Amino acid sequence: MSFLNPENWILWIREFRFASPQYLLLLLFIPLLAVAAFRRRKMKSASFRFSDIKHLKTVSPTLRIRLRNIIPLLRLAALCLLIVAMARPQSGWTERNVKTEGIDILLALDVSYSMKAMDFDPNRLEAAKKVISEFVSGREADRIGCVLFASTSFTLCPLTLDYGVIKGFLDNVEFGVIDGNSTAIGLGLANCVNKMKDSHAKSKVVILLTDGENNVWDIAPLTAAEAAKALGIRVYTIGVGTLGRAFMPVDRGVLGIVKVPVDVRIDEKTLTEIANMTGGKYYRATDNEKLKEIYEEIDQLEKTKIEFMEHQYFDELMSLAALPALVLLLLEILLAGTYFLKLP
Repeated sequence: MSFLNPENWILWIREFRFASPQYLLLLLFIPLLAVAAFRRRKMKSASFRFSDIKHLKTVSPTLRIRLRNIIPLLRLAALCLLIVAMARPQSGWTERNVKTEGIDILLALDVSYSMKAMDFDPNRLEAAKKVISEFVSGREADRIGCVLFASTSFTLCPLTLDYGVIKGFLDNVEFGVIDGNSTAIGLGLANCVNKMKDSHAKSKVVILLTDGENNVWDIAPLTAAEAAKALGIRVYTIGVGTLGRAFMPVDRGVLGIVKVPVDVRIDEKTLTEIANMTGGKYYRATDNEKLKEIYEEIDQLEKTKIEFMEHQYFDELMSLAALPALVLLLLEILLAGTYFLKLP
């Protein structure tokens, strides 16, 4: 690492460390040594007896006498630097290689008119959109896409790592984007399989959410499931709807929007077969909280494997402390034996 580059100075500061920081505790004894050296020096001071010392008080100490206290300071400074050297200061940088085994996930969402049912708050579709958006936010290195289905099916968003785009598309999903008078579960799943056929991901997953029964037979749901199984695609199926009956908003003309109770009919048998055939799992969501728990469980089941490989490069900086310490010790010896030489 070149120290001539100013950018490396910042890196050097950020990556500075001590390889053996425990030796720095020895610095706590330096003040005690300083006090001990001061007392020892004071006790060794020479003394003379005079009948009258009033004339000596007028004599000012020479520069040599004033600077003589630098000797113990040099020794203490050298000792501090030697302790720092023992702690092995280092500077360097860390390179990290990230290896991921990403998962390709397609979210198949039912947008038929039955998703207007108000057994979820505010309705099934809006509750599903919110939970799916939270699910997308919790992923890290996976490609995610979204497919809508009702009377037919189309791709809302292809597989992408741009989660902001997916959530933006989901926010704009509303009833009527496609004909919602029927539910084509088979077409929705087949569309997902078609989008996944060229995927090279280690794991391929479809999360299919619906509140009804397949009544469009262009492609049967189990036929689409067989294709998913052949391509190694795991399908999690979710049936949304309370047990029994739910209120559905219906436009009655002059009467306005009225709530009409309707039976909740979910083809749980077919959804379970799809999940079992492909190695997935079938879930039943009866309220917002349960739906959120289901997506959280799937999130835990389908975790992306991320491996980190770190390479650390550090330079030893011991010499930056040891060499000045040696210089200070030699300077102390030199000054004590010459300029500050003290004779009895």
